Amino acid sequence: MWWITLLCLALGLFIGYQLPIFLPASMVQYVSIGVLAALDSVLGGIRAFMEDSFDTTIFITGFFTNSLLASALAYFGDKLGLELYLAAVVVFGVRLFQNMGIIRRYLLKKY
Repeated sequence: MWWITLLCLALGLFIGYQLPIFLPASMVQYVSIGVLAALDSVLGGIRAFMEDSFDTTIFITGFFTNSLLASALAYFGDKLGLELYLAAVVVFGVRLFQNMGIIRRYLLKKY
């Protein structure tokens, strides 16, 4: 089953490299926060899968909700003259490290 994941990852990387996407410099900050939030959701999904509590509906809604909310937080903070994107970076950064730590401990115990 894991080979399907690797195949989809390779396909996604191939498509991503073939389609040139250019973003205006003013949007890079918002997109990067959205990608960070999406990466947090992916690691949370991997963690849930390893704990046998993965739910596709929760994963998909969390993926898009986290990404959109983090990008909107950065955007509105920018319009207010506040650096609210730092809150998203800190929160999602901490969650990334927590999820990676849990995944690492799970893999070390299993193998």
